[in-house]
Amino acid sequence: MSFLIGQLLNGLVYGALLFLLSAGLSLIFGLMNVVNLAHGSFYMIGAFAALGVVAWSGNFWLALILVPGIVAALGVAIEVVFMRRLYRRSHLDQVLLTFGFTFVAFDLVQTLAGSGIYGLDKPWIFQGSLPILGDPFPIYRLFLIALGFGLGGVLWLFLERSRIGAMVRAGVDDASMAAGMGVNVGLLFTGIFALGAALAGLAGVVAAPEMGVYAGMDVEVMIPAFIVIVVGGMGTLRGAVAGSLLIGQADTFGKAYLPSLSLFLVYILMIAMLLMRPRGMFGRLGQA
Repeated sequence: MSFLIGQLLNGLVYGALLFLLSAGLSLIFGLMNVVNLAHGSFYMIGAFAALGVVAWSGNFWLALILVPGIVAALGVAIEVVFMRRLYRRSHLDQVLLTFGFTFVAFDLVQTLAGSGIYGLDKPWIFQGSLPILGDPFPIYRLFLIALGFGLGGVLWLFLERSRIGAMVRAGVDDASMAAGMGVNVGLLFTGIFALGAALAGLAGVVAAPEMGVYAGMDVEVMIPAFIVIVVGGMGTLRGAVAGSLLIGQADTFGKAYLPSLSLFLVYILMIAMLLMRPRGMFGRLGQA
């Protein structure tokens, strides 16, 4: 396998993880107009919850099933108890509250698990490598690529072909109009927030065997996730897909060919997109 193909596959792996984070984040921004800086904390909590479930049960697949639901329930609690009070207030209030949640999550994780770096074993079926063009490539990374594309397809069907998806799209386009037509916007907001939290928790579970589990891992993924939203456009699944793939490739190839400038290249890409298309590649014209 050539070096170029290997980096392309690694970029797809990173892009798949970014998509799991940015898809929910994009819908939360687009529908609810909420700046949620604590989204990465759901990712970190998902990784640590997976660590606990696997330690208790010895079953990675059980963690893959249970943890997204646990994180979604946490997201519902946060949205109902705290976020609803801030919908009519400024973004600064939302930033301050959700930024505070990141500190709470970090301190909670560090108190319960310490400051070490933990590993999570890959499921046995995905251990080892497969030959691609003559060179080995980890099976688990191929699983991550397939998971990202598979969930992207499921989310597309949900948003484009279901009644609930039609309500979500109506809410993204015009929440006031959707409410006037009988859509329970409050329940819709809670459902989208829960979906975003579940996807972030799922990303934490599947990223844990590949990237490790440690306090502060949320900060490392949130900046790229926000850049994905800027590049792809908020409130659109196509934007999350395109932005994730583009940033994943840019970051991977940047680290391979220009390691000292890799992060700089990602920021340059974001700035170029803001100059050419301020709403992102697939941002809706009605967005501010």
